[in-house]
Amino acid sequence: MSEARTADTGTSPFPTVHVAVYDTYADWETGHTTAHLTQRGYEVRTVGFAAGEPVTTMGGLRVQPDLALADLSPGESSLLILTGAGLWDAGDELAPFAAKAAEFLAAGVPVAAICGATAGLARAGVLDGRTHTSAAPFYLGGQPGYAGAAHYVEADAVTDGDLITAGPTEPVAFAREVFARLGVYKPHVLDAWYRLFHDSDPTAYPVLMAAAESGDA
Repeated sequence: MSEARTADTGTSPFPTVHVAVYDTYADWETGHTTAHLTQRGYEVRTVGFAAGEPVTTMGGLRVQPDLALADLSPGESSLLILTGAGLWDAGDELAPFAAKAAEFLAAGVPVAAICGATAGLARAGVLDGRTHTSAAPFYLGGQPGYAGAAHYVEADAVTDGDLITAGPTEPVAFAREVFARLGVYKPHVLDAWYRLFHDSDPTAYPVLMAAAESGDA
């Protein structure tokens, strides 16, 4: 395992990433992100409404959160990840997670939201002044209180400062943006990583092998 790398948040010395977990969360959307962050030395911790109270993912897996949402401090994190979930579209049960994301951004700590989590951020007003993407413009346009249509872009994933957003079909691009924001890989290595995992480009493999041998992947 390579040496842990600290995110450039300006405040946090901890190479720890927090992943929000709740019932119905889309477990496949963060697989690339968390697996490769772990390989690069980050600690991945899960955050639920209550520590130790299991949640069931959309795929039927049971996850026991490491930490309660109320106990999560931006100063002890490098990144907060919010995944999609059926609950985002069923009401405001997950609104406290969107509020925590706003707290992270106010503290200058990155937030990465994919799929339905972008709807939760839209309802919380987090997207109104930031460039972002999601499943489709009409999906966010139907969210109560959303006033960020002028900042919506058609893209696989988007980074605007400390905010990363992506649609439900782009878990690899989502991971790419996270890695770029945290400085996990050098640019040419990140390009090769994306080409391999998104495009199945065999020419990317030797680049990643060489980077691994030198400690850069």
